[in-house]
Amino acid sequence: MPTIAVDKAALYEALGKQYTTQEFDELCFEFGIELDEDTSTSKKAEDLAQPPQLKIEIPANRYDMLCFEGIAMNLRVYLEKERLPKFSLTPPSGGELQVLNVDESTSKIRPLIAGCILRNIKFTQARYDSFIALQDKLHQNLARQRTLVSIGTHDLDTIQGPFSYEALPPEEIEFTPLNQTKKMNAKQMMDFYEKDKHLGRYLHIIRDSPVYPVLYDANRTVLSLPPIINGDHSKITLDTKNVLIEITATDKTKVEIVCHMLVAMFAGYAEAVEPLKIVSPHNQESREEPDLTPREMQAEVPYLNQVTGLDLSPSEISHLLQRMGYDAKPNPTDDSLLSISVPITRADVLHQADIMEDLAIAYGFNKLPRFYPNKTASVAAPLPINKLSDIVRLEGAMAGFSEVMPLILCSHDENFAWLNRKDDGTTAIRLQNPKTAEYQIVRTSLLPGLLKTLNSNKHRSVPLKIFEVSDVGFKDLKQERKSRNERHFAAAYLGKSSGFEVVHGLLDRIMMMLQSAFITREDGLKNDKLEGYWIEEIEDATYLPGHAAKVILRLDGKERVIGSFGILHPSVLQKFELGYPVSTLELNLEVFL
Repeated sequence: MPTIAVDKAALYEALGKQYTTQEFDELCFEFGIELDEDTSTSKKAEDLAQPPQLKIEIPANRYDMLCFEGIAMNLRVYLEKERLPKFSLTPPSGGELQVLNVDESTSKIRPLIAGCILRNIKFTQARYDSFIALQDKLHQNLARQRTLVSIGTHDLDTIQGPFSYEALPPEEIEFTPLNQTKKMNAKQMMDFYEKDKHLGRYLHIIRDSPVYPVLYDANRTVLSLPPIINGDHSKITLDTKNVLIEITATDKTKVEIVCHMLVAMFAGYAEAVEPLKIVSPHNQESREEPDLTPREMQAEVPYLNQVTGLDLSPSEISHLLQRMGYDAKPNPTDDSLLSISVPITRADVLHQADIMEDLAIAYGFNKLPRFYPNKTASVAAPLPINKLSDIVRLEGAMAGFSEVMPLILCSHDENFAWLNRKDDGTTAIRLQNPKTAEYQIVRTSLLPGLLKTLNSNKHRSVPLKIFEVSDVGFKDLKQERKSRNERHFAAAYLGKSSGFEVVHGLLDRIMMMLQSAFITREDGLKNDKLEGYWIEEIEDATYLPGHAAKVILRLDGKERVIGSFGILHPSVLQKFELGYPVSTLELNLEVFL
């Protein structure tokens, strides 16, 4: 969770009360945030060098509390010292909106843009610092290091509209970057900031693109090169009165959230929030940004009462929800519903379950009635497949094998080519965009993980005896999720001799423990009602010819192949870089349920 440091005296002044550290800690706990530290009692040199700070941990999805203004506003609303402001747009006095034209070329790299204007804003040093800090927090948190969203702020009085958002080759973009004196093109700027501790980590976002996004004013003055840096010409200062906010993005939802947060947190310092007219001829679109209309949703009164254990009327629930910033009122046509306006600050509210949680916070978690949930009572028990796995796991360990837990992802070659197996295209679950060649598919066998484990432990004395009980994955178009898991048991023996008899003995022990008797193939063919298992020689390229067998189980009148074992083929050992012979066993445990 992000930790926000705020001035202690300023926050207590905004809340209208001087709290002790314990009192404020309790207030934070009741509201659902956490006081991490009060630096007024700290002896650290960096804490003594500045006024006392309160370091508050904020839930990761509460973007409206990433700055002093948001924390103060939400706590004041919770304490019923004020109602949440109703945010609105004010058209300019002249009637003409500032226009931002979007060129079709931007669709190649960063297609979305939004923004607004804060008119006659009054900055102090503390407000200015908070304005910059909020942008940094949004960049790191919601914007995923500027990859999804980036924010640019400009002194509107130093530039002239209409503005244009374009994408051009880097050699054609020339400007003086923020806090620099030398003019350079975008390609030179990439080299200039390559070793910069702050900006260097963002260069990769657009560096390899043939075109870079850029914003110009009417005089072709560069405002910014998103998502890297603003131009020095339009930088804001404490004396700035009118702020142009532009937000470029690749994610529509997140660009709206970021714009809403900036407006909600700092509209109180400005005389008006003025919209921008966004014109996109290639999309045949013209719109005004931002849209500050609250989201309308409904919540079921019986659901809210049932989950919290309360028995409140719709009007009582509405009053409590006002403490959390909602505008709630009973539905005029249905007494069992509440009509709720969700403010632009609450991007985290997606379902009536979120409303229920805020109702519990407003009522007080410690005040909620405590009762035994007899209507939903249940007795905990392990899933049958997990219980079976534990039994097999215990037998494997008692047989002298060590359990290992490799990753469920592996490369395509490890799962197929290295085991001399072919991929028919209908078996393995592939990752759509694997980050590395090592993790391309969900394994369909436990053997790759066991052999990689043996490879990593070649420095140990032989023999090595290991096993794993875990899931493999398969495509299954009959399932709703188009895939299924299957629980397997696998073991491997590496030593100076093949160890075939060792894994064969382990198979017999596991099957005996699973109450499956060994029968000969001949007996099974003579008596089709005789239940148990037998083995038959197989030709499998994974194993040495003549040294492999499949395990056939007859259970409940059905015969099925449940696994195989044998001595691995030398080419398999070569691929996994193993210098000793290896015998393996793999069984499907699902058939025993």
